[in-house]
Amino acid sequence: MQIGNIKLDNPVILAPMAGVTDLPFRLLAKEMGCGLVYSEMVSDKGLLYENCQTLHMLQIDERERPVAMQIFGSDPDSMAKAAIHVERSGADIIDINMGCPTPKITKNGSGCALMCQPDLAYQIMASVVKAVHVPVTVKIRKGWSEDSVNAVEMAKLAEKAGIAAIAVHGRTREQFYTGEADWNIIRQVKESVVIPVIGNGDIRTPYDGEKMMDQTGCDAIMVGRGAQGNPWIFRQITHYLASGEILPPPSVEERFSLLLRHLDMLVEHKGEYIGVREMRCHGAWYTKGMPHSAELRLKFNQAVSKDDFIAVLKQFS
Repeated sequence: MQIGNIKLDNPVILAPMAGVTDLPFRLLAKEMGCGLVYSEMVSDKGLLYENCQTLHMLQIDERERPVAMQIFGSDPDSMAKAAIHVERSGADIIDINMGCPTPKITKNGSGCALMCQPDLAYQIMASVVKAVHVPVTVKIRKGWSEDSVNAVEMAKLAEKAGIAAIAVHGRTREQFYTGEADWNIIRQVKESVVIPVIGNGDIRTPYDGEKMMDQTGCDAIMVGRGAQGNPWIFRQITHYLASGEILPPPSVEERFSLLLRHLDMLVEHKGEYIGVREMRCHGAWYTKGMPHSAELRLKFNQAVSKDDFIAVLKQFS
């Protein structure tokens, strides 16, 4: 698959997830065979005001390429300027967030709220495409609600604006992350545009990945929550698509080993105080479904240092 001038090794993509797809996690996903990694969403205003925390999110490691950096906002001029900033940081692809359902994003007219304003959404997409030289993608949802399903309309506007590829999450904003994703809307979008379509929603196993591609005809699949605590999913899906063979799940030892490595990377990237606290969620995801997972989660939440985490793992290994 190709997005603009960027050729991917395979059609399995890491979805942008706030608080998850930072540099350390993107590197792990890439090591596991992910074809393209997306960053957390970055505020256009944060970039323009040169907020230190926002600028830190733009850090890229050569080992993770190709990498797409996602921006959000609701003003065409501001988004265009933010896109230029992101391009200068070295991003291979710039993505426009039109799918985030959280109130703190939508109340300002950003994220999925833009699906309620197709004309403004078009202006933003066209402005960003015009401002940069790298490919621009956009991520949308099925619609705001079941009464306002407009993914096909938005996809056609995206293509008209010069967007290189579009990712479609098969849920409405009203659903957030509940219920089942509607893969039929992904198929409808694929049938309505020529640009590549990336399907997103409810991919948790290699079978799901193959099934979505077969049912929708999408060009690539995007894995979100199925990758939380489970970067192995990229290796499993890519291997299955290539060979039809299901790889065995990671052992407890593999899970603990990668958990510790992830912790090291977070601490190195963000410092011990922030890294340990962010690792609490990751630790719970890595150990979900394992024996004593509830007790592990409790002890992770009490950890305040890297040594605390190591001690917990030693206790249960």
